[in-house]
Amino acid sequence: MGIKIRKTTVQNLWMMWEKAFSVLTYFRGASTSRFGICSVMLKKHRGEAIVCQDSTVIHKGEWVGELHLDNEKILKLIKSEGSDRAALQTARMLRKSMKQINEAFESQSEYQQVKALMGITLLHRGLTHGLGFEQQQMKSGFFTRITTVYLRLLLSAMHPEGRKRIDRRTDQLVPMLLVHSRGSLKKRFSPEQRLSG
Repeated sequence: MGIKIRKTTVQNLWMMWEKAFSVLTYFRGASTSRFGICSVMLKKHRGEAIVCQDSTVIHKGEWVGELHLDNEKILKLIKSEGSDRAALQTARMLRKSMKQINEAFESQSEYQQVKALMGITLLHRGLTHGLGFEQQQMKSGFFTRITTVYLRLLLSAMHPEGRKRIDRRTDQLVPMLLVHSRGSLKKRFSPEQRLSG
């Protein structure tokens, strides 16, 4: 019982931090839009150029969409449905969100200059196979180390097994950069492309 209370306390504290962090990072981008379980922040790419599998090159200063998941919603699902059912429901909601994001890329003027949709996660295997993201290793450095700590703490707070899961799979829990170029996003989620395929 005590462990469960401590776990709930950690989760509640983490969600408070998430909300504070989202307020702090709000000013990093030009705008942030909501798409179901996801939000997309428009920002200029900082750092080295990224070469995508379809030969799209994202240069420093070009616009990208930074993808974020609604961790509070996922946590509520885990609490009410259990981790397995929550994972299935999250996957369905993610696919729906990706279709909405693609529609925005194709129809909304603010997304016309966006070259790619990008996100950073530890759970890259399911997202790359299920949603068509390509994954790229992040270069080692201060930002990567901070991101690793942040995402592992998040997973520890949200997953039912908490710290045990991280201790068992430390070597696999390395953050990856996930990328959908504008073209690959359309190819994967455009209604016309799905019908022709």
